[in-house]
Amino acid sequence: MDQDSMDQKYMRMALELAKKGTGRVSPNPLVGAVLVKNGEVIGSGYHARYGEAHAERNALASCTESPKGATLYVTLEPCCHYGKQPPCTEAILEAEIARVVVGSGDPNPIVAGKGIEILRNHGVQVTEHVLERDCRELNRVFFWYIRTGLPYVVMKYAMTLDGKIATAVGASKWITGEQARAHVQSQRNRYTAIMAGVGTVLADDPLLTCRIEGGRNPIRIICDTHLRTPFTSKIVETADRKSAPVILATCCRDMERIKRYEERQCQVLAVQERDGHLDLNDLMQKLGEKKIDSILLEGGGTLNWSALEAGIVSHVQAYLAPKLFGGRNAKTPIEGEGVRMPEQAVKLRADTITVTKLGDDFLIEGEIGRREDHNTEKIMIVDNRTDDQINCG
Repeated sequence: MDQDSMDQKYMRMALELAKKGTGRVSPNPLVGAVLVKNGEVIGSGYHARYGEAHAERNALASCTESPKGATLYVTLEPCCHYGKQPPCTEAILEAEIARVVVGSGDPNPIVAGKGIEILRNHGVQVTEHVLERDCRELNRVFFWYIRTGLPYVVMKYAMTLDGKIATAVGASKWITGEQARAHVQSQRNRYTAIMAGVGTVLADDPLLTCRIEGGRNPIRIICDTHLRTPFTSKIVETADRKSAPVILATCCRDMERIKRYEERQCQVLAVQERDGHLDLNDLMQKLGEKKIDSILLEGGGTLNWSALEAGIVSHVQAYLAPKLFGGRNAKTPIEGEGVRMPEQAVKLRADTITVTKLGDDFLIEGEIGRREDHNTEKIMIVDNRTDDQINCG
């Protein structure tokens, strides 16, 4: 096996390790590291939880022999600054690592090439850009948040082949099958927060928690312009600032009513009003300041259109069931006014679109793109029929 193939082999191992931190490291990136010496893995590690040791230090701590002269494979450029943890570059140099193979650079301005420069200046051989696209995809949330300071918003919905999210009488359970619903739970574990509108709360009274054993509940954000969320709703009744946080985003300034929610452990977040509704851009700014780096948007048609119109959506996940509901008035995933002409459509970047089979259903997803991003690159098809295990992080 040549060097390039070996580098890719061990970087894939590091990528799989990095995924183990899913849901636990926000707003830090997911990072995995593997140490190889004389063709054998002598240590490995990943960033397991925000505030705890980084992947490189965990890998060094797990070594079965001296790492002197070894090669370190790491999915993200090693940090070179003091934060909650000391710089990983110091640990690498102290361990006398001979070579470092990096998947992706770190866009954080306090790192951004400086970590690699320090290593090279001390005689460490550095190889960059190994499986870079995979490493960047793993941390698309981190890359977005570090550049913008805003949450990375994923708009998710499930619909039938004729584009319905409920029947004509409003029944919506269940559009998709068990495997697709299990995948949704993995996404709730993955992203920091989940957001819905008060209309969804009034209609369905959802919990919006993560139903995976050992999973992490997302912060539950309800867009509630006039603060109408019932005190008897499951959202309010299960509010817990540590294990199941709730944020009610509102334009209401009735302090007495706000106090009643706060007494029930809900956080009420004052947001600017725009055209009689929440200003979603102001909301994103405030949530970013709270270190909420990602949001799974599980809204109804009205909130989904408002989010697209406000330009806050980065990614779309559409679960498609092989069913037909019909119904002139049956609800669709995106309502509002919509665009007037086909050329005004919100488009997904073709090079980011994937289609994944989940039982009898399909998940179609991709990044929101500008018009100039449109291209004709091939769409990736993934068939999970032979893979019964859903990756839940």
